[in-house]
Amino acid sequence: MLSTFAKILYFCDELKKNLLIMDYLEFSRQQVTDLQSSLQREFLRTNKAGSYANSTIINCNTRKYHGLLVCPVKQIDGDNYVLLSSLDETVVLEKTPFQLATHKFNDVIYPTGYKYLESYRNSPVLTLMYRVGSMELKKEMVLVDNDERFLIRYTVMKLSHKHAVLQLSPFLAFRKVHELTHANLNANTRSKKIENGISNCLYKKFPTLNMQLSKKNEFITAPDWFRDFTYDKESERGYDCREDLFTPGYFEVSLKEGESVVFSAGLEPVKAASLKAMFENETKGRVAQNNFEECLRHAARQFMYRSKKGCEVIASFPWTGLWGRDSLVSLPGLTLAQNDWDTCRAVLDTMAPDIDGYVYKNKGNIEHTNTESIDTALWFIRSVQQYNWNTKDIAQTRKLYQKKVEEILETYMSGKNGNVVMHDNGLLYLPDENKAITWVDAKINGVPVVKRWGYVVEVNALWYNAICFALELITKKSFQDKWKDIPKKIEKSFVEVFWDEERGYLCDYCAQGYKEFSVRPSQIFGASLPFSPLDDEKRHSVLERVRKELLTPCGIRTLAPKNPKYKGTVTGSVEERDIAYHNGGVLMWLLAPYAEAYLKLHGRSGVSEIKRIYADLEPLVQEYGLGTIGEVFDGNPPYHPRGAISQAWSVGAALRICKLIENFTREEQK
Repeated sequence: MLSTFAKILYFCDELKKNLLIMDYLEFSRQQVTDLQSSLQREFLRTNKAGSYANSTIINCNTRKYHGLLVCPVKQIDGDNYVLLSSLDETVVLEKTPFQLATHKFNDVIYPTGYKYLESYRNSPVLTLMYRVGSMELKKEMVLVDNDERFLIRYTVMKLSHKHAVLQLSPFLAFRKVHELTHANLNANTRSKKIENGISNCLYKKFPTLNMQLSKKNEFITAPDWFRDFTYDKESERGYDCREDLFTPGYFEVSLKEGESVVFSAGLEPVKAASLKAMFENETKGRVAQNNFEECLRHAARQFMYRSKKGCEVIASFPWTGLWGRDSLVSLPGLTLAQNDWDTCRAVLDTMAPDIDGYVYKNKGNIEHTNTESIDTALWFIRSVQQYNWNTKDIAQTRKLYQKKVEEILETYMSGKNGNVVMHDNGLLYLPDENKAITWVDAKINGVPVVKRWGYVVEVNALWYNAICFALELITKKSFQDKWKDIPKKIEKSFVEVFWDEERGYLCDYCAQGYKEFSVRPSQIFGASLPFSPLDDEKRHSVLERVRKELLTPCGIRTLAPKNPKYKGTVTGSVEERDIAYHNGGVLMWLLAPYAEAYLKLHGRSGVSEIKRIYADLEPLVQEYGLGTIGEVFDGNPPYHPRGAISQAWSVGAALRICKLIENFTREEQK
């Protein structure tokens, strides 16, 4: 029977339902049974072992990246692999089966288990409540923090029958997250018995997946391939969207009212008797996400990846992986905005050896992996600068990073790499028009989606800021003598090259006498960085142009709508999405430099405007990736979310804006 405490919790849950009181990220029966709504909302859990669990809130997979246990497989290539795609539940009452799972096969939704759902709650533990006739079943899911293991606890909250039978059917993929699998003769479809469960390894070099229950059960062997699971999100993105999944059979266990059973899927077998305690221990440290800021702080932790190498920032979920520029742009918000100096320093220390001057390979796990970037080293210096400002310990910053900062600047000046040269006017020049080596790095058939070469605005804004900061950081005479006169030279040439008095804003790039004056967001950095080559009047003019033509409630557009090249929706094929992404798509991360520039100009009188912008962001954590913020949004209202469901630089930007507001508010209260 249920304990007294459990009965109280159950009564409270029932009372909340009756009074229509919902938790911050909780959804009612009406919401979860509306497929248009529920299939657009996704949960995400990550752990320190590098694994993740991701699906829609009704556990119907709509992406090839979805799965209950997705792990990096070091013995193959270190990329993420979907091992356990889903676990289907069937409840048998009086010999009548009720399938609780939901899938899409071609154009058919089957089974339709979502119809039995009563509610979904996102935190502190992923919780789904089902009602099947007179039975109420609670399903709670956790990804173990320090182990490659996913746990599900099923609890019979109410049952008028003597007992119920729960059948659990695992569906296995054993393939890379970017690929799809199909029925084949190479798969090892044999299962091995282990304590209260089975183990499977479909292919050589893969780890073994161990599936166990906390209670003795019967496993019915019925190996088979289920064909044509269909992932609509992949179809929308222009990719193949159908695959076959293998099931070795199903577990069958009898449950009474008040009884719980824990299912475990992990890379190592465990003592079955330990599973209930393991689940309880995992839930103890889970923090509820009761408001916007708690969601952001929780999301920030999910991007931190710790390995033998050190600490790194995952750029996004469920794909990009480690991506240098994105990681460094997001780092101050994910760490410093939460006063976490140690993690910030750990990431900088881990990344520093990989930055060979200004050459940094973006080691992502997407199609354009190992892409050179020209600005990542400048973003590294910007992160060091923010670390120094937050810690207020320049002596420590010098000890840790002045050697690396000097090395980076000297490498840019030397011109050893043909991708960039420093001209006599002090500015950096990118000579190859066919390379996409700034943050606008998408290419189609080898041609940049947006050509940006010659003098590029944010590259030179970052360059000027880096030199000015370095002159504060590095006091040795030889460095000072070599660099002290360069900022004045850049101030003059930056305005001459990028500024247009009549238009009142900065061009995006200038090459061979041509200036690109499409209204784009990179000019924000000319106004936002601590050291700016622009006077207040010019910075105000830049910001006003961005506000009028690019600002939206979700972020900053990448191109003004009046431009003929503008694309208002980030949909279609891979090529169409790449084009739209950089020609109208809305990026949330650009709001952080916008807010910095705005408060730099307006001071305390500008706080109310930034508070309004911050408040507009809160609905974003309640859709798409729950409790986090996605990668990109349509440029046209209603600004639908697109791309990765959880983006590090989006979450980092929101936390930075929150910290800016907090700092100004604290100053007002003094």
